[in-house]
Amino acid sequence: MTERLELFFALLAVVLLATSIATSIAKGTGMVTGSGVLRAIAPYRYQIAAAIAATSMVGSLYFSEVAHFVPCTLCWYQRIAMYSLAVILTLATFRSDDIRIYGAVLAGLGMTLSGYHWLIERLPAIDANVCSATMPCDFVWFEKFGFVTLPFMAFAGFAAILNLMLLRVDA
Repeated sequence: MTERLELFFALLAVVLLATSIATSIAKGTGMVTGSGVLRAIAPYRYQIAAAIAATSMVGSLYFSEVAHFVPCTLCWYQRIAMYSLAVILTLATFRSDDIRIYGAVLAGLGMTLSGYHWLIERLPAIDANVCSATMPCDFVWFEKFGFVTLPFMAFAGFAAILNLMLLRVDA
């Protein structure tokens, strides 16, 4: 079961990151087809971002609590950002509060942490001694497609949420 979920979440992360890159390009170039899609999804950006954050949260809880993958220090910091996003984005779907700045800041911080964490997995020498000796941040629980690991999946989730928070309703 765990191996199937690893593959499922890895595929989800790749699709999510590819979609984020495509929408960023569409926003940046003002492509007609892209802008039509962006206009269509803009009013639902909180709901989509909340679904991404909640899915990420459920995935991280599965891997730690069911599969028993022990989180390292950087994993905990990423969880703080993602779990907070899951709460505030879910609340934003039911209220008319504009929380884009809060969502963007949390997603940007989480994206930076997870990107750094993914790099530590590739280049352990760049670790700035943030991780413990008992659970080092360069330990890879699993890897799919030669590059998708838990920090990569978090990076894809944060990137997608950041992209949605920067999307204007009148896009």
